Amino acid sequence: MATRNTIILAAGKGTRMKSKLYKVLHKVCGRTMVDCVLTQVEKIKMDHVVTVVGYGAEDVEKQLGDRCQYALQEKQLGTGDAVKQTADILGDADGSTMVVSGDTPLFTADTFQHLFEEHEKSGAVATVLTSKAPDPFGYGRIVRGNDGNVEKIVEQKDASEEEQKIDEINTGVYVFNNQELFDALKLVKNDNAQGEYYLPDVIGIFKQQGKKIGAYEMSDFNESMGVNDRVALSKANQVMQRRINEAHMRNGVSMINPDNTYIDFGVEIGQDTLIEPGVHITGNSKIGSDCKIGANSEIRDSIVHDNVTVTSSLLEESEMMPGSDIGPYSHLRPNAVIGKNVHLGNFVEVKKAQIDEGTKVGHLTYVGNAHLGKNINVGCGVIFANYDGKNKHNTNVGSDSFIGSNANLIAPVNLDDHTFVAAGSTITDDVKQYDMAIARQRQTNKPGYFKKLPYYK
Repeated sequence: MATRNTIILAAGKGTRMKSKLYKVLHKVCGRTMVDCVLTQVEKIKMDHVVTVVGYGAEDVEKQLGDRCQYALQEKQLGTGDAVKQTADILGDADGSTMVVSGDTPLFTADTFQHLFEEHEKSGAVATVLTSKAPDPFGYGRIVRGNDGNVEKIVEQKDASEEEQKIDEINTGVYVFNNQELFDALKLVKNDNAQGEYYLPDVIGIFKQQGKKIGAYEMSDFNESMGVNDRVALSKANQVMQRRINEAHMRNGVSMINPDNTYIDFGVEIGQDTLIEPGVHITGNSKIGSDCKIGANSEIRDSIVHDNVTVTSSLLEESEMMPGSDIGPYSHLRPNAVIGKNVHLGNFVEVKKAQIDEGTKVGHLTYVGNAHLGKNINVGCGVIFANYDGKNKHNTNVGSDSFIGSNANLIAPVNLDDHTFVAAGSTITDDVKQYDMAIARQRQTNKPGYFKKLPYYK
């Protein structure tokens, strides 16, 4: 039975990245490069997906989990040797096998699908994915015969003057007849300066055997971008970000300046939401419809429901219910849940706290390890003191209460519904329903004291 298979090459360390992190684990728009490749492969039907690992094998396997099978290349002896390590899994399979590098994060599932289809209908033993390059210098050129099939792939240094004018280049992605691939790999030699076994040598072996080599030319050259250093990584991020932002805009999201808006893979945004410049939305974030995400806001792994306004603020692992608003310059730390129509003003910090519907926290306030009920007014400069130096403690404030400015609520403490805390109070005891708590020393005035000060003249 014919199968479709993919081999992802992810064994190289990537010395040109100059990083402790293995190359394929560097991220493009929030997703590792090898994950980008696998995600697109998963969108088309595959019988086997095998990732070849070497350097950082455990880290790569931890990243991808059980989404694919793995083969280990213990010594880095070239791409041909890497593919040979999959023989135990794929060596006896019939059908077609695609080989793609784990450091090419911009390929799409559509391109992979078209490549397979072209290979399967052409009758070629191998099909090369190609593209027209605006500047082909440095790329292997595709030399086609009169019948349109590939005569040879010639590298820049070996190309004649006429061949250097060719702008169709080899992207390094191939689909092979699986059995033919593994037979040809046995003939690949390592008599080169690096002492390595190169996968493209298989193409030359097929030509010597008189077998047909096909090619599929994709339309978007940017997809073929490989990442070998930080400069290329930056360019890949730009291309991917443009792709992500355009998809959101076509789905009904407005962006003032998409070139200055940064949204990760997998982020969901509803229609008629406005994104202002400088916004970062990352991780597993979800934004509802009719929201306004103000300039320079950052939203990480958070859920923002419909009709929410975020003004120049930071949200981390938090949730804002419909109609709520925050900012400017406020901060939701992990496990903050902000209820419907809650107002959080400027310089408010909330951590591991639930604030229920209609409550207002105007400005300059810290709320930590707390539950605030509905329709509470929290004045300026209020501190929920939750930490005793060793443990965190909780504060509960009932609905329809009033917390005056500059109050300190020393946890653990409970305030019932309809309670009132006078401004400037430090509250250490529970407050019963309808009570007012006042905890401050009576004011004392010292007549004429100003004249005793040393700087008085």
